[in-house]
Amino acid sequence: MTGPHESHRMDWEGSALSVRWCPAWLARSEGYAIAHLEIIADNRAVLPVTETGYRSHFVPREAVEALGGPVAYVRAWLDHEAQSSAWKAHRAASRQLSLF
Repeated sequence: MTGPHESHRMDWEGSALSVRWCPAWLARSEGYAIAHLEIIADNRAVLPVTETGYRSHFVPREAVEALGGPVAYVRAWLDHEAQSSAWKAHRAASRQLSLF
């Protein structure tokens, strides 16, 4: 059912990430393939797409390839989600010193 995986490394805003990519997790006879993408923060840091530092995501292979591959796709996804008000609030709160 699953095909071979690729492993990639990248950095996003100071967080080291592993990106695992299986372009043919589920291949159909008509050429359409469901791919599987995993994002793992080395220190399990919170990211805009996960509160646990881990994200499993099923996506059409063509969507990832259209953005230049798994690393480019993950970077674009994180950059997009980082524009949300929730992520901006999280970043501001993490910079704020707490007395308690």
